[in-house]
Amino acid sequence: MEKIKMTTPLVEMDGDEMTRILWKMIKDELILPFVDLKTEYYDLGLPERDKTNDQVTIDSANATKKYGVAVKCATITPNAQRMTEYNLHEMWKSPNGTIRAILDGTVFRAPIMIDAIKPVVKNWVAPITIARHAYGDVYKNTEFRIPGPGSAKLCFKGADGTEMEQTIYDFECAGVLQGQYNKDTSIRSFAHSCFKYALSTKQDLWFATKDTISKKYDHTFKDIFQEIYDNEYKTQFEEAGITYFYTLIDDAVARVIRSKGGYIWACKNYDGDVMSDMVSTAFGSLAMMTSVLVSPEGNYEYEAAHGTVTRHYYKYLAGEETSTNPMATIYAWSGALRKRGEMDKLNDLVSFADKLEVSCIQTLNDGIMTKDLVGLVEPGFKAVAVNSSDFIRAIRERLEKAL
Repeated sequence: MEKIKMTTPLVEMDGDEMTRILWKMIKDELILPFVDLKTEYYDLGLPERDKTNDQVTIDSANATKKYGVAVKCATITPNAQRMTEYNLHEMWKSPNGTIRAILDGTVFRAPIMIDAIKPVVKNWVAPITIARHAYGDVYKNTEFRIPGPGSAKLCFKGADGTEMEQTIYDFECAGVLQGQYNKDTSIRSFAHSCFKYALSTKQDLWFATKDTISKKYDHTFKDIFQEIYDNEYKTQFEEAGITYFYTLIDDAVARVIRSKGGYIWACKNYDGDVMSDMVSTAFGSLAMMTSVLVSPEGNYEYEAAHGTVTRHYYKYLAGEETSTNPMATIYAWSGALRKRGEMDKLNDLVSFADKLEVSCIQTLNDGIMTKDLVGLVEPGFKAVAVNSSDFIRAIRERLEKAL
């Protein structure tokens, strides 16, 4: 068959460890045989980030602004152990955090559901989408150890000469200190992205923080969301037959557990990080979670919601066979190709992305799975664990038939 043509490149961000291995396998088996792939390639593997002083991450984010659609492999955010392992010049910040800050976007994460695996929460019958604010908070914090007794103060000096100061704590011993921030402009972008996404998917939108404790920080989020909803989206929501409401994060957790699913749950940055892991695990696996960063300008960056699968990578380097689940990474590619097709009005590319996802689901429902999923299937369902290569080849067989 003739390969499907593209007119505009995707921004391709390669990554680290086992997901980097899967990345190449997915391209070689599921993309390149069928699509005349056009990408602008950036190597976001940790060695290249260190070599370029992380400039490659910044360049990839700016390229996403230029082309509108990106697909990203999972990457390492280094800690002290990684500093030694990779002989790094610096403990580089999260590349996801850098990209999200530049794009000023919101991350939407939703589980991939299959017939053979039911959620741990038995009343969940529809996906729950986590909308995660992708700027500031603990991911852009300033912190240090306090060596001993002393007074810690929070200070602000405005450009207009305004000065504010408040004592945080008078330390009587050693401890730790952390400062974090956010911006009204970013919170507004977050709100707009959430409201627009809810309207486009016709889903109710929940938003939750802890404003009873954080009376300035979290309350600002609450107030901005309510102001924007009342002034710009309330009528549209009513016409669409969907609802928006705010509640405390602890109440939201209780409601989520009792719900049937089928809505968007908007969270601040850290809350969204944690809750998306909880939701994905309860639905089945972190490897079965889609993730897309959406900017207010309409730029999209698709990625897997999980990490680089370090343990499997070292087994792979030792020559051992691995059964690593590639589903979330495949869906990152299908999501990006679909969006590129929609933007460029390439119906064949959109159709290919749809058929790739259908082939993935069919493979799983046929009982061909990676090891992480086999133990989760419903009683009576026959499933066999295969290695990553065989799983991807099984998807390719079904994709070829679909095409």
